[in-house]
Amino acid sequence: MKKTVILALLLSASNVFSQNPLTIPTTIETTTINLVLQEGITQFYPGINTNTMGANGALLGPTLIMNQGDNVNITVDNQLQDTTTIHWHGMHISPENDGGPHSIIYPGTTWNPQFTVLDKAGLYWYHPHLHMKTNEHVSKGIAGLIIVRDSEEAGLNLPQTYGVDEFPIVMQTKGFDASGQILIHTESDTLPMVNGTVDAFVDFPAQVVRLRVLNGSSQRTIEFGFSDNRSFSLIGTDGGLFTAPLSRTRYRISPGQRADILIDLTTSLGNNFQLMSFASELPNAIYGAAQPGMGAGATNSLVGYTANPLNGNNYQLLDITVTAQTASPVLTIPSTLATFTPIAEASANITRSLTFTSAGNMGDLNGPFLINGSGFDMGVINYTVPLDNVEIWSLTNQTPIAHPFHIHDVQFFILDINGNPPPPELQGYNDVVLVPGGQGNVRFIARFNDFSDPVIPFMYHCHMLTHEDMGMMGQFLVVNTASVEEVGSLENISVYPNPSENGIINIEVGNYNGELTITDVTGRMIEKVTVNNQSTTQLNVKTGVYYLSDSMGRTVSFVVR
Repeated sequence: MKKTVILALLLSASNVFSQNPLTIPTTIETTTINLVLQEGITQFYPGINTNTMGANGALLGPTLIMNQGDNVNITVDNQLQDTTTIHWHGMHISPENDGGPHSIIYPGTTWNPQFTVLDKAGLYWYHPHLHMKTNEHVSKGIAGLIIVRDSEEAGLNLPQTYGVDEFPIVMQTKGFDASGQILIHTESDTLPMVNGTVDAFVDFPAQVVRLRVLNGSSQRTIEFGFSDNRSFSLIGTDGGLFTAPLSRTRYRISPGQRADILIDLTTSLGNNFQLMSFASELPNAIYGAAQPGMGAGATNSLVGYTANPLNGNNYQLLDITVTAQTASPVLTIPSTLATFTPIAEASANITRSLTFTSAGNMGDLNGPFLINGSGFDMGVINYTVPLDNVEIWSLTNQTPIAHPFHIHDVQFFILDINGNPPPPELQGYNDVVLVPGGQGNVRFIARFNDFSDPVIPFMYHCHMLTHEDMGMMGQFLVVNTASVEEVGSLENISVYPNPSENGIINIEVGNYNGELTITDVTGRMIEKVTVNNQSTTQLNVKTGVYYLSDSMGRTVSFVVR
């Protein structure tokens, strides 16, 4: 029989913890935002100083509250001893402002993204995204929420007073070594916390309360609900509100995913109950379940996993007591919420197929894991997406463990999971989807509008940060093909077809002898071609944006998609 694991027994044979009031991160609500990335000290274990990182503090960061249409100006000051980046997860902004691995911030320098908030009301977040360092910087503490509000949400009777009837809930688990320092790349994440608070308690008023929930864990999927099995209303996911609330007693949330929920506590004055992780209810082949992989021996490949008492057992995240109502309480849950129209499958311009495999034994859960047979390469553009394209991405997972797949730039609609329509809770806006292991398949559809750049890419990757850091990531350009010349502008040299749909490029030369150089968007030379008068040369080039230059440095661009 599955058992509920007492938090103190998870951590030590002796009960070294006492309850702690839930930390509520501060807010920044202005359009000029200053974030200082810094190192600090946090006591997760009483009397033990742990080295941590945070934004504007020792751990985590302030909640940024933005309004749709705001023009925001952000300064990120890196006072760490390490290079990093900051990514605005889920937000629809240009690649130069997105904060992927190319937008590095060296120690002692600043980065100044500026953008207009185009997103719908929803919950987003920010975190580092430096290749091979993401897990370290997030695990040590750099992460914060972003709440976007809009006029549609303002017209609804929803709790919107931060820290009073609207509460941030950042769920994480961490592992520690014998000296109390945070472990990176470990299966020993035995300490659960909310908002960086261990064994947290909070008072909620006896009214409708809103929880803005993020799974900020490096690897762990959480099946959350309440200890008394009370129902809650799920009103939105990653990128915005649903059309109507969904009543649930459980919600499965993977790393990077968010949930917007309402709890009706109007008749619960004096009640005490707990926010729980019901890991005993997770099916196999999900990190956090008793069996994280499929197939004999898969689980044993994760050293320390079976000894971790969080895996496959229920545990407490937050202790809740219901107290008196506040002034002007929200007492009812709206029956209707936002309006949106999912993208029709028939409108897709192209379907792209991505396959997840392991670089090692297919039953091994340690990775590294690959997408379409390759690990991440900063110099390789995996896809070039024409601006305004509507695309279906089909994700097939041939590994024995589920992977939460995240794509930058867009929110998507899930078309099907293993050939079946998604459940209602996955029919809204998403930017992360858990792709089932063992030949599982997810198809989603998205529109790549508003932003294009021939040089700076967007990313897609597994949001299990250990997998991402080991290379389970790719990148794509969104390119305005209408701005690329149909015929090259180099005198006596033509490049066609432009764009090319099959990778075949013809270089037709008139009165010219000499070398032509082809480079990619990172400036890396791809090929040198010697051409002669009145000749045509055919090349086979991978997907991407390229530049063809003659000996005088004159250049024309072309696209392969």
